[in-house]
Amino acid sequence: MADPVLRLTGLGKSFDGHRVFSDVDLEVLPGDRIAILGASGSGKSTLLRCVNVLETPDEGSMEVGGKAVGDNTRNRPARYSERELRALRQRVGMVFQQFNLFPHMTVAGNVAEGLVTVRGMSTSAARERAVSELKRVGLADKADTYPSRLSGGQKQRVAIARALAMDPEILLFDEPTSALDPALVGEVLSVIKQLADEGRTMLLVTHEIGFAYHVATRIVFLADGGIYETGTPDEVLKNPKRPLTQQFLAEHQRFQF
Repeated sequence: MADPVLRLTGLGKSFDGHRVFSDVDLEVLPGDRIAILGASGSGKSTLLRCVNVLETPDEGSMEVGGKAVGDNTRNRPARYSERELRALRQRVGMVFQQFNLFPHMTVAGNVAEGLVTVRGMSTSAARERAVSELKRVGLADKADTYPSRLSGGQKQRVAIARALAMDPEILLFDEPTSALDPALVGEVLSVIKQLADEGRTMLLVTHEIGFAYHVATRIVFLADGGIYETGTPDEVLKNPKRPLTQQFLAEHQRFQF
C-alpha cells in the first residue's frame, strides 16, 4: 500500500476562543479524492486553509510526503519558516472560492506568475507552460485576455490552470463553484472531473453533493468540532449512520445519486 501524501494528526484550530475543530486525524493516499462536507460553520474551509497554512493550526501535526511540516505538536501552535511555507505551497495547490486573479495581468500572466517568481523560470518558458495549462482547461484562446473580460466560470478555470502549472502533489478546492451563477457551475465541475479521472490527489470542499458522490473516493463529514463521519460515498451519502449526517443529507434530497 502506498504511503500517504498527506497526514494530519490531532489537528485543531480556534478563533477568539471558539474551537472550530480539534483532534482531526486524516490520511490522504496518492489518487485519493476526498470530499469534505458539512453544514455552514463546521470548519470545512478552515481545515483546508490549515493544510496550506493560510491559517496556522493551533495544535497537531502535519506531514507531506512523509516529512513533517513545521515544528507543531499537539500542545502548542505551530511555527513555520518562510522557506518551508514556500516549498509546501508548491506541493499543495489551492483553488479558492473567489478566484484571486491579478486584474492587471493577462490570463497567461496570472498562470505564469508563480512559475517566474517561485520556480525561477524564464518568462518565455513560463508563458509556454501557462498556455499548455490553459489548453487543458479549454481556455488557450483567452491567454492574452484580462480577467475582467471573463465569466466567473472562466475565471475559476484560469485559477485551476494556475494551480496545475506548479505541478502540485495535492490539489485543494475550497467551494470552487460557490461564487458562480448556476449556469456556469457545470464547466468548472467538468474540469475537476477531468482531473479526477487523471488520478489527481485532491481535497474538495463542496456543497455539490451529487458531484461529490460521483467523483470522490472518500467522504469526510465535519460536525461537532471534528470529523463526525467518514467512509465511501455509498456509506456516507446513501447509508449515513450518525444523526447529524442523516439530518444534513435529508436537507439535500433534491440531489439524485
